[in-house]
Amino acid sequence: MITLNVTKYFNGGTCRNILGNRLSQNIICISRLARSMSTVDSKEIKHFSDLENNWWDKNGPIKGLHTYNPLRIQFVKDGLTNAGVKLQNSNLPLKGIKIVDVGCGGGILAEALAEAGAQVTGIDASAELINIAKEHVKLNPEISERVNYIQTTVEEFVQKEKETYDVVISSEVLEHTEDPQLFLKECVKTVKPGKSIFITTINKTLKSFWSTIVLNEYVFKVIPRGTHQWNKFIAPQEVQRILKNYGCETKLIRGANLNPKTAQWSQTSSLSTFYGLHAIKQKETGA
Repeated sequence: MITLNVTKYFNGGTCRNILGNRLSQNIICISRLARSMSTVDSKEIKHFSDLENNWWDKNGPIKGLHTYNPLRIQFVKDGLTNAGVKLQNSNLPLKGIKIVDVGCGGGILAEALAEAGAQVTGIDASAELINIAKEHVKLNPEISERVNYIQTTVEEFVQKEKETYDVVISSEVLEHTEDPQLFLKECVKTVKPGKSIFITTINKTLKSFWSTIVLNEYVFKVIPRGTHQWNKFIAPQEVQRILKNYGCETKLIRGANLNPKTAQWSQTSSLSTFYGLHAIKQKETGA
């Protein structure tokens, strides 16, 4: 009787249920592991892809990104100068500098970097925004040869482009990633030892919740509603810590302020909301 019951147990539905449950659990574990190895948040990609038709409207829903450009370019120039790079051409201060813009979107910052003389590769996970970027840069033949756009993720890109660039910059992207630590790790891999990493993002404070989400998104609407999630904001000390773990020394942290009424930006000593961080990669990055 015992033997029959054991045989029935292993040959019957109970065994299949156990195996089925274990298989399901394994699939779930594999799926979670795959997500943990990716920097891409598909919901974030869709949110920004849906803005493709308004991306280059300077008075449209993302006008704040357009007005941010002068401050971002100045931050890059100041960081490079502070690191001992001589910017000899006043008209094209970034001439001869090879930059990868990670999370370039429709190309707002990438074009501005190229206008300053840089050779720019813009990468983004959104096919829609890369197409917008490719079409828009054609309108400016003076810089079109200095800009190349690729639809990819940073973790895919770095497989072929490890330690290739003088500068990696990721502006207003870190707070939209699935795994900020992995994202920063992969960004660091793209630059040569001794070269620069520039990150601009948002601090995780009560002030940043109030000003960035409540005022900028819901009251004055200078940022599209639903763009930010406060729980994904990240403190500069945390970015600095992560970069240090990957062999980078922070050289400069600078605050920025967005006026919700005018959508204009200004430099500030406060790091309570928007901030930029510049670091130097000290050594070769391992796998």
